[in-house]
Amino acid sequence: MAMWGKEMESMEARIGLGFGIIGSVLLLSNMSFTGPSMASASKVFDFGKTVVVKPKGKHQATVVWLHGLGDNGSSWSQLLETIPLPNIKWVCPTAPTRPVTLFGGFPSTAWFDVEELSEDAPYDLEGLDAAATHVANLLSTEPADIKVGIGGFSMGAATALYSGACFSVGKYANGNPFTANLSAVVGLSGWLPCAKRWGKELEGVDGAADRAAALPILLCHGKADDVVSHKYGEKSSHALSSLGFKDVTFKSYSGLGHYTIPQEMDEVCAWLSSKLGLDTSSSSLK
Repeated sequence: MAMWGKEMESMEARIGLGFGIIGSVLLLSNMSFTGPSMASASKVFDFGKTVVVKPKGKHQATVVWLHGLGDNGSSWSQLLETIPLPNIKWVCPTAPTRPVTLFGGFPSTAWFDVEELSEDAPYDLEGLDAAATHVANLLSTEPADIKVGIGGFSMGAATALYSGACFSVGKYANGNPFTANLSAVVGLSGWLPCAKRWGKELEGVDGAADRAAALPILLCHGKADDVVSHKYGEKSSHALSSLGFKDVTFKSYSGLGHYTIPQEMDEVCAWLSSKLGLDTSSSSLK
């Protein structure tokens, strides 16, 4: 365990508690990857507070990190504050508080709506587009020499992967251009929404295949996850590879449920350092 592991243990317990409560209601192990989109009137999404964790060393990269269903950016910012990546600025937004159809319309922080648990479950493309646009906007002010990435947990991971797919095709589902130039995507305990639609999209856009092939993606998933089943993490990995994403890494963790652990975050640290080309020397702290 890394030196920061003990600090993280109490934090992961708090984060995991929230997901456990949600998990008792939202068993995403039956969630479809290929359902149609939800039809809805145009909505206005009011995003919550964004917490920024400033780099402790030389600023080399910025990563937007997306929380899971019912959580907020602040809880993840506390964890990210402790990990040994001094050259990364972490941006932790909070999803809109919105009625969640699966909860009978009960409001919760959610990046997109979830309607039902079935093989034909529809996806809220409007919500996904709004979330991915919000992420791209958060990255739009970064200097040109700063590498940018997106990561997330659970529903946040799904949104991060959706954003990565939008980056590759160069546009959102609504046809608007995706403007951020991503260098990495991380998804913990998540899944790829709308997997089947991306094949046709990637084939029909110049440069899309090259962007997909060059985008590094890390997926991590616990084998004991009873909220988002491990098999859906595996399916997402295979789907991405079959779509032409050639730099996909999938890591499994025995005994891990729907939460994170120091071992997993160590993997994230090492992977981001490598893929973003971070300077790990002592001089990078200046």
